[in-house]
Amino acid sequence: MPEELVDTVIFEAEVSDGRNGYIAIDDIQVLSYPCDKSPHFLRLGDVEVNAGQNATFQCIATGRDAVNNKLWLQRRNGEDIPVAQTKNINHRRFAATFKLQEVTKTDQDLYRCVTQSERGSGVSNFAQLIVREPPRPIAPPQLLGVGPTYLLIQLNANSIIGDGPIILKEVEYRMTSGTWTETHAVNAPTYKLWHLDPDTEYEIRVLLTRPGEGGTGQPGPPLITRTKCAEPMRTPKTLKIAEIQARHIAVDWESLGYNITRCHTFNVTICYHYFCGHNESKADCLDMDPKAPQHVVDHLPPYTNVSLKMILTNPEGRKESEETIIQTDEDVPGPIPAKSVKGTPFEDKIFLNWKEPVDPNGIITQYEVSYSSIRSFDPAVPVAGPPQTVSKLWNSTHHVFSHLHPGTTYQFFIRASTVKGFGPATTINVTTNISAPTLPDYEGVDASLNETATTITVLLRPAQAKGAPISAYQIVVEELHPHRTKRETGAMECYQIPVTYQTALSGGAPYYFAAELPPGNLPEPAPFTVGDNRTYQGFWNPPLAPRKGYNIYFQAMSSVEKETKTQCVRIATKGKFVKVKSPPVAGCSDMSVND
Repeated sequence: MPEELVDTVIFEAEVSDGRNGYIAIDDIQVLSYPCDKSPHFLRLGDVEVNAGQNATFQCIATGRDAVNNKLWLQRRNGEDIPVAQTKNINHRRFAATFKLQEVTKTDQDLYRCVTQSERGSGVSNFAQLIVREPPRPIAPPQLLGVGPTYLLIQLNANSIIGDGPIILKEVEYRMTSGTWTETHAVNAPTYKLWHLDPDTEYEIRVLLTRPGEGGTGQPGPPLITRTKCAEPMRTPKTLKIAEIQARHIAVDWESLGYNITRCHTFNVTICYHYFCGHNESKADCLDMDPKAPQHVVDHLPPYTNVSLKMILTNPEGRKESEETIIQTDEDVPGPIPAKSVKGTPFEDKIFLNWKEPVDPNGIITQYEVSYSSIRSFDPAVPVAGPPQTVSKLWNSTHHVFSHLHPGTTYQFFIRASTVKGFGPATTINVTTNISAPTLPDYEGVDASLNETATTITVLLRPAQAKGAPISAYQIVVEELHPHRTKRETGAMECYQIPVTYQTALSGGAPYYFAAELPPGNLPEPAPFTVGDNRTYQGFWNPPLAPRKGYNIYFQAMSSVEKETKTQCVRIATKGKFVKVKSPPVAGCSDMSVND
């Protein structure tokens, strides 16, 4: 007899248009040797896991073309599970791994391996997936004994939900007001929890574990209990306030004897809390000398409601007095925040605004601002005068300081006050803007002294500095064009960008700087000839074109640091210079006249 008989069954199927189909057996061959042309499996074994874990089936397929076969895991209900991993063992055999993720009791069933190749199909035996439920106690532990620092319990773990066997028992406990802190393995039906806090509530649970990964079940129902304590007889009497200051409170209390404390070792604590703005609170507790009849609670904020209470504690319990609310006295305010003080400068005034002190320490009654000039760009401005003071109401946090000197730095000292007086001052320096120099009034006055075909001589008069010294004088020549709008003398814009004659000639600018004069060159009125063909501070003063008309402007400039101010005025106009033929007169010749 052969060791193994293999049946080969060939099916022939005919599909018709009707509902009925036909399958016929064409031939049956009984072989006396293993068939290696169609795939088949080694025996598939059962798999046992704990609920919530991953289950793994491994199928080993053999056959001539095993490495190219299709392979899947099939549940008894027909559900197919794709292969997770394949591994070649040799050219006729390979292993396939199937994984079922986080199985539960609903996944417990029969499974088999199925493979398919061109030469046939193979099906393994059904193997069982066994899912065990980790055990969990039905009832909470039982309390057998209690003391100030221990709890004796019975695990009460005989009745369980889930599957055994039980290989490990653990007790897990914590304060009910905290998180889990301790887990102890237990090998007896009772267990004593040591080193517990007196008069503290604990939650105790039992954990059970069965074999296998993930075999620990959920904690059982909790036992909630409290350690034993012998509390003091009563709370301390109401606190007596001996003194109230802005930053401290003196407190009196009664003498505490053994008949009240019920313990020779005890502590007296004063706890306080208060709100310090923006809904933020501060709290602290201070240990007192029990033999001293009075204590000072210091480092408190002024003008604040402080809640005080007294606490008596011993190894077995504690007692607290009722809260007493005391308002601390006012104090001088803190400084005004330096970042809140803003100064907006103008030429002759400064707008100053600020905010209330972060620590008012009471009710703000007024603000005081003292100011004085400390330096100026203009040497003519006195800076050694006495400071001036402005008082503002409690609800006013800004002020405009007028009649100031341009280009002058003023130092402001601003402080707030309560009924207790002024707090420290906050300092800020603000510099007014410089003003443009003041030129003499040329309105209705022609500064022209002499005129030729290519020149015009004008009288330059020095300007008056205003906030900053004169840095330069400039003579600007503007060519007259008939279609260009004439500038108004009294409300004209000055020429801020210096343009040389060459630049104006090449770029088509309507004006050019004929000269720039240092302020020392004009200590008093002096003539200046426009078109004298000389160069002044890099600016060429070329001859004027006889047949063109020009406006002559005179401007003074003051410049300090990053600020420049300019004042200008039109001082003369030169018309076209043309030749006119006169009738013949004895002794006379042709002469040029000014239009």
